[in-house]
Amino acid sequence: MKRFFLDVGTNGGGDIVDLSPLIARHTKELAGDGLLHLFIGGSTAALTTIEHEPGLVKHDLPALFKRLAPDDASYYHEQTWHDDNGHSHLLASVFGASLSVPFGGGKLLTGEWQQVVLIDFDTRPRRRKIVCTAVV
Repeated sequence: MKRFFLDVGTNGGGDIVDLSPLIARHTKELAGDGLLHLFIGGSTAALTTIEHEPGLVKHDLPALFKRLAPDDASYYHEQTWHDDNGHSHLLASVFGASLSVPFGGGKLLTGEWQQVVLIDFDTRPRRRKIVCTAVV
């Protein structure tokens, strides 16, 4: 088992960051075949895979976020804590805090157009730490 961390700055507000190049720097050192588990701490960010291209990440996915949990809706979380990120917590819960991807030959075994991404749903810029655990 090998563990490494990714430290990523985001703009918040549904910012979608392609983690694949950062992950590739670490996976090229991994021998054999295995599984890379990624986990993001925090309750307003998520990990998933998508084709990281402008139509999807600038338009289609943000439109989905707004349909699932509009940022201008009323949320009990915001009434309780007097903040503005109830929708952020809900979206992070729907997408999830972890992801597992197989690797082999020093690279992730993702599809040709598939990238691993971090989505930061919080309403402000943040630094996010992703725990990556490789199991061979």
